[in-house]
Amino acid sequence: MDAQAEYDNRARVPENPAIIAGWARDAAAFREGWAEAELGLPYGPGERERLDLFRPGPGTDWPTALFIHGGYWQALDRSFFSHCARGLLAQGVAVAVPSYDLCPAVTLARIVEQMRKAVGLLHRRGARRVLATGHSAGGHLTAMLMATDWAARGLPAGLVPAGLPISGVFELLPLLPTTIGAGLRLEAEEAAALSPASLPPPAGARLHAVVGGAESSEFIRQSRDFATAWGGSWEALPGLNHFTVLAPLTDPGSALVARAARIAQEL
Repeated sequence: MDAQAEYDNRARVPENPAIIAGWARDAAAFREGWAEAELGLPYGPGERERLDLFRPGPGTDWPTALFIHGGYWQALDRSFFSHCARGLLAQGVAVAVPSYDLCPAVTLARIVEQMRKAVGLLHRRGARRVLATGHSAGGHLTAMLMATDWAARGLPAGLVPAGLPISGVFELLPLLPTTIGAGLRLEAEEAAALSPASLPPPAGARLHAVVGGAESSEFIRQSRDFATAWGGSWEALPGLNHFTVLAPLTDPGSALVARAARIAQEL
């Protein structure tokens, strides 16, 4: 296997700069137009330890989802992804979109801990249960939140009982020999410990993994194998690559949004 070719999504999709620029425009327009939003809520002291919380309407008693951005833990922030909340908001689900610090300035373990703190903030602000979802690196972080022992942190057990990772990376060892892995600065032992595929399936957890049908064979394999290992389900969305796979989240009528909303509402 040529790991670099399999995991270098920007090389596989040369038009990615235009797609990402479109995300930034759409996200900014969405923030400008959505009235029920609290922007820049701090979940920690750091400059990037902030999240934007979008609600379907007044009040706080809404099912809640957390959408975690991708970028191989080394790029981007929440400002590129606000519009990914549109579909779920139309279905009555509040959506939080956090930023986090980036590797190599911080460790991957630190980023996992930051996302746990973001969930803690949502709980303090009224979320009884949280559906975790995220793209690429955010898919990995989604699974790590599902695997967290929340009771050991003084929070309700099963605080994140469901996850919908999109094009997630659940085995980190294949990344180590690539340019992507170089920025993570992980030894093999730590990479294994931070790989959701190496962790026991959380009791009662509900998992549905999504991947683009036009993605690399490794991305498709990782979603399939991880869903199988954790007793969940998975699907490959036909014709979508690692970047266009997010498009269904912006469509309130998409099958992906309907599934995610149903999961969030049943928690």
